[in-house]
Amino acid sequence: MGNHHPECPQRLVAIEHQLQATGLLSHLLRYEAPLADMAHLARVHTQSYIDSIRSAAPASGLVALDGDTAMNPFTLDAALRAAGATVLATDLVISREVDNAFCAVRPPGHHAESDRAMGFCVFNNVAVGVAHALQHHQLSRVAILDFDVHHGNGSEEIFHDDPQVMLCSTFQHPFYPYCGADSANEHIINLPLPRGADSSAFRNAVIDQWLPSLETFKPDMIFVSAGFDAHRDDDMAQLNLEDDDYVWITREIRTIAEKYAHGRIVSVLEGGYALNALGRCVAEHIRVLHADRF
Repeated sequence: MGNHHPECPQRLVAIEHQLQATGLLSHLLRYEAPLADMAHLARVHTQSYIDSIRSAAPASGLVALDGDTAMNPFTLDAALRAAGATVLATDLVISREVDNAFCAVRPPGHHAESDRAMGFCVFNNVAVGVAHALQHHQLSRVAILDFDVHHGNGSEEIFHDDPQVMLCSTFQHPFYPYCGADSANEHIINLPLPRGADSSAFRNAVIDQWLPSLETFKPDMIFVSAGFDAHRDDDMAQLNLEDDDYVWITREIRTIAEKYAHGRIVSVLEGGYALNALGRCVAEHIRVLHADRF
């Protein structure tokens, strides 16, 4: 997205290096993300929006989609593969070829609405996977658990009126995208946290509101919008989570998945811009997801 932009290729490099350094990489199955089909995207995005993104792709240089989201000549393929990764991961997990999956993708997706790119996001990767699980695999109830520091406004906009999808979102508020504090309903569980909130505030919110709601909902499958920018080392925001908080929340997610969803989890990278913290926390997230193997 341009020099010095925080949503940079080094994010995936940091994750790869940490997985290598910890020895986790040799225990994982690797899949190349395919390009998402237009039919996959059209389940959650309007056709006019998809066409506008395709036509906006430049032959050279950068094209701005909003104040902080841009496309270069390679962005369209990257965005199609980021969405395609969640489709493939959903198929692999439901077929039991893998126990669960983590999609190391960029650009992220949870800010992308049905007809709008924003917040570094082009297509809503998690939403594409959720819609595939519901419509292609005919699951009845799917949960999205979003612990990014920013509210997943795109996921909320797409599924706000769909009772088959429960969205649980923790986020700093007031903060970009400046919404979510008062838009919840029975299946949209938004937990705004004030600037400076720490591990205790985060865990208490999850225990008090996420977990009881998920126990009632009983999801058939869980998708995770895995953003690591609420970490205290990440200067893009002002929450103060620690490495251990990502271990803890991943264990809680696994517990719910094993109880109701046959252990089925697809986790998709969202934010996280402090590269050292990002690499560490993603590695621990993956270690817990695959705890039975390590």
